[in-house]
Amino acid sequence: MFLKMPAACDSLLEDIEDIVSAQDVKPHDRQFARKNVVPKVRKRSSQKNVQVDDDPPSDSIIPGTQKIWIRTWGCSHNNSDGEYMAGQLAAYGYKITENAAEADLWLLNSCTVKSPAEDHFRNSIKKAQENDKKVVLAGCVPQAQPRQDYLKGLSIIGVQQIDRVVEVVEETIKGHSVRLLGQKKDNGKRLGGARLDLPKIRKNPLIEIISINTGCLNACTYCKTKHARGELASYPVEELVDRAKQSFQEGVCEIWLTSEDTGAYGRDIGTDLPTLLWKLVEVIPEGAMLRLGMTNPPYILEHLEEMAKILNHPRVYAFLHIPVQSASDSILMDMKREYCVADFKRVVDFLKEKVPGITIATDIICGFPGETDEDFQDTMKLVEEYRFPSLFINQFYPRPGTPAAKMHQVPAVVKKQRTKDLSQLFHSYNPYDHKVGERQSVLVTEESFDSQFYVAHNQFYEQVLVPKDPKFMGKMIEVNIYEAGKHFMKGRPVSDSNVFTPSITRPLAKGEVSGITEEFRHVLENGWNLKVCPSAQIQEKTSLSSRMVMQLPWQQTGGGLKILSVSLALLAIVVTFYYGGV
Repeated sequence: MFLKMPAACDSLLEDIEDIVSAQDVKPHDRQFARKNVVPKVRKRSSQKNVQVDDDPPSDSIIPGTQKIWIRTWGCSHNNSDGEYMAGQLAAYGYKITENAAEADLWLLNSCTVKSPAEDHFRNSIKKAQENDKKVVLAGCVPQAQPRQDYLKGLSIIGVQQIDRVVEVVEETIKGHSVRLLGQKKDNGKRLGGARLDLPKIRKNPLIEIISINTGCLNACTYCKTKHARGELASYPVEELVDRAKQSFQEGVCEIWLTSEDTGAYGRDIGTDLPTLLWKLVEVIPEGAMLRLGMTNPPYILEHLEEMAKILNHPRVYAFLHIPVQSASDSILMDMKREYCVADFKRVVDFLKEKVPGITIATDIICGFPGETDEDFQDTMKLVEEYRFPSLFINQFYPRPGTPAAKMHQVPAVVKKQRTKDLSQLFHSYNPYDHKVGERQSVLVTEESFDSQFYVAHNQFYEQVLVPKDPKFMGKMIEVNIYEAGKHFMKGRPVSDSNVFTPSITRPLAKGEVSGITEEFRHVLENGWNLKVCPSAQIQEKTSLSSRMVMQLPWQQTGGGLKILSVSLALLAIVVTFYYGGV
């Protein structure tokens, strides 16, 4: 028996912008084909011993069997999104590979903050196409400008649609172009994004990155990210606490809170950042640590007293990333940063007083439109005054579609020179020299880039390199600091000290999928084959159809592609006719 199926489905596709293929039929043809779907029953063969080929035809496509390479650019929020997408794909059966050449599909997760990052993204798309790879695009670049010429005909998964990455990958592998760019809403109110309990593959099994909110309340004239992430939308406190608990139950010993502006957290849902942090501190195991992400000065000003108390907590790193961008009030006004230099200094001075030893990291943009030599010298003086141990120096790049791109630009040669001058100033001082000889407790969480050391962090989130001894990984140890560099210290483990394990359970293996329920794990391990059918041929077909029928546990009801629902209905007819002939 076989079923004659139409070339395409006529059902409307919820928030799919495109399903495009050169072989697709026109709408009129779809309607005509729909009226001519006729199931036909194949006569049973009288042969008793029919040899069945267990392998599918060479030209068939079985979703969930391909290899996928994932590349992510940008911030911690983007990296968290990449981990979630990898987890869902792996849970469905796809193999996540670190070898781009062997992959069938490239999932490119982009960053739109600076032009060089987008250039790398664009070049990767070109390379994928040259190597005949299927491509799915994610991140802020396609979300902000999906109609750019170099994105035409390619599948896109929006920043709030990462829970549907399996659907987009499946359709892309079949040769379709799918675009999901909608916003998550509940009764018309925008949500923080996809659910936090999705399966994920942590890049580092010891570190959980939690996005506490998406978007922001600012309208910075140079920022392209706002075009992608939108207005502020926060996750509820209880959902974030539950996510932290789940992470600790999977062996995580360090949590990073991230967003476009953590200081603005909760203003849209009637709460605030200190309230969230106090709730999180309650569930952090002894020895495990929490790192707070970037916050802009305007919103943290309201909570300085409480923030100082939290940053003094033994399970919270005394570290805060507060971008200043410029020490010129006129430039800050042109940037629409909504604070002045005095506000920034007030935050830093207060925290330095109330949280002794705190690490303050900041960002500076060199060569913003209209920046004079006097403006730049004010910025140099600020760095000389505070001698920030962590300073992110960015040459200004005009991002298309932003107000700053239309402003009078500083000549490129001037921007480069100012970037060079500020970099030289930053490298003229060593922030850790005075710490040589100290005894410090450090949490070991990763391996250094050169693979020569393990990387640990002390209470102030300062980087300490320790000997590469496997028994130290994931542990809190004591070290004596014997050397200091510009960005790190080196520590020698104290022989008579205890090695403390903060993880409450064994961490997941590298590449292991987090967040899979026992029910879904049982399904993955045992498959969906129906045992009632004695025919090997029918078992093969039933297995395939059951795989397609399987609902992903994390997907919302009705969230799947409607094209899939029609295909499944037709498959049900196939199985019914088979059983009718047994």
